[in-house]
Amino acid sequence: MNKAIFLDRDGVLNHEIYDYICRLEDFEVLEYQIPPLKQFFDEGYLLVVITNQGGIALNRYTEETLAEMHEILFNKFEEQGAEIIHAYYCPHHPTVSGECECRKPKSGMLLEAIAEYDIDPAQSVMIGDKPRDVEAANGAGVKGVLIAPDEQIDYDQIKAVLAS
Repeated sequence: MNKAIFLDRDGVLNHEIYDYICRLEDFEVLEYQIPPLKQFFDEGYLLVVITNQGGIALNRYTEETLAEMHEILFNKFEEQGAEIIHAYYCPHHPTVSGECECRKPKSGMLLEAIAEYDIDPAQSVMIGDKPRDVEAANGAGVKGVLIAPDEQIDYDQIKAVLAS
């Protein structure tokens, strides 16, 4: 089985603007997150993005724009020798789409990744900047770590959580 670092996107991997990021020019990768995540990548952890993208359902931006943002993100990691293997996203918004199983705090995206990549939840962690990220992780049997928006990921803190 594989082990993974699951990552929320907005506020963890890119700058949090407290609104939907609708334009490529507003998508700012937090490059200081790459070195600690590369350490995990080098140790055999899969890097997987788990992100709510309700702005799609609200017609604030398109799936094509989202794909372009993710390509920018993936390329920044690859330039520094790390790879994000997949970005799972929920395109739904409860005011438009109703309830779904993928939107955090539900665990659908994590469960899909766990099944698709044969991930052991007990050896994995989810890093997020909102309580719903931790709740989604816990619902999938994954440890959750809450950081402040745009806070640098602390490698040693994550290692301690994984060891607990």
